[in-house]
Amino acid sequence: MNFKLFCLFIGLAFFSVTARAQHGPSSDELFQQARHAAFDQKDYTKAIGLCKKALTKSPDYSDIRVFLGRVYTWSGKTDSARTEFVQVLTKHPDNEDGAFAFGSLEFWNDNSAKSLQIVNGGLKYHPQSKDLLLLKAKVLNDLKRYSEASNTLDSLLKIDPSNTGAHSLADRVQDNASVNKIGLTYDYIHFDKQYANPWQLASLEYGRQTGIGSFIGYINYANRFNTSGVQYEIDAYPHISKTFYAYVSGGYSNDLSLFPQSRAGFSLYANLPASFEADAGFRYLHFSSNTWIYTASLGKYYKSFWFNFRTYLTPSNNSLSQSYSLHIRYYTGGADDYLSLGAGTGLSPDAPNNVVISNNGNIYKFKTDNISAAFWHSFKRRNVFFITASYDHQEYPNNLWVNDFDLGVGYLRRF
Repeated sequence: MNFKLFCLFIGLAFFSVTARAQHGPSSDELFQQARHAAFDQKDYTKAIGLCKKALTKSPDYSDIRVFLGRVYTWSGKTDSARTEFVQVLTKHPDNEDGAFAFGSLEFWNDNSAKSLQIVNGGLKYHPQSKDLLLLKAKVLNDLKRYSEASNTLDSLLKIDPSNTGAHSLADRVQDNASVNKIGLTYDYIHFDKQYANPWQLASLEYGRQTGIGSFIGYINYANRFNTSGVQYEIDAYPHISKTFYAYVSGGYSNDLSLFPQSRAGFSLYANLPASFEADAGFRYLHFSSNTWIYTASLGKYYKSFWFNFRTYLTPSNNSLSQSYSLHIRYYTGGADDYLSLGAGTGLSPDAPNNVVISNNGNIYKFKTDNISAAFWHSFKRRNVFFITASYDHQEYPNNLWVNDFDLGVGYLRRF
């Protein structure tokens, strides 16, 4: 190598090392250190310091400034976070991450109107942003603008049919989107033995959305044991917070041979991270005596699927009757368009056609295995038709095993 070139090379290398020693890590290296501090070490103070140091080197580095705003948000320093997000969006109004982070901050701090303004600003530049569309639907749902939330979710599901978060939210928004709904169901149940005549069940329902949640009233008709009777029932789903809502139910009937004289139920639901949902509660049935049943379930949305595992536990006379079921839905479109499969063991107090009662008003607590399927489909959004089918292999007194087949149809109209 030419001696002059060699000297030049050595000089440049020395200058590079010296400059690096003087100026320290680059803004990118500091950014990576800040991410490590925040995510791996959970040291937000350190992460904030590293972000600030990086921004002194690169003041217009939007990714770092948005991340700094996020860390401020996680630290509860909302005013500082707002300052960073405003600076990013003022210089770069098309910054998608900035709009999403700022909109999320306002949403979780109960400033949904402000959040909607920010999200709409981001969607002007990124109309197909999945994150912004899902956040917009959440904000609209919180503002009780349910129809708009439903339309936003429809747009998102057209872009990403397997979007887990959209499916999770759509189930709740769909019920809220229409102030009223009316529905009719009919079930025909055939037995291969034990009962010579089939059972016939029908239910008329009317639901209304209110400011505190939805309320649904039912008139349930049954013809079984060669007898007809009616049950009156009401369900409520009050909102508690962005995370929690409840199920509250009560019913009454004079026809003790067909329905419990009174029934009640309560469950507390929680919308959990990663598209999980869980609930726990109880069911109460009164025939000639009281029966308390405890229930819990865990649900998960994954792409176009919804999985739910539920158990019912019934304590009595130093024993514990147990029921388990698994249901899977595959969504073919919106919240009212899906295929469903289920399998379980034991009786469910939430399925009136499965509650078998002896002549003296006691529930049979024998073994049962069952499978089920359903198909739901909506037409012009407000009309929903569905068909259900199930098979039960159930134990009766004197070690008698009975097979029954249930075929049901229904219609739901939202208005």
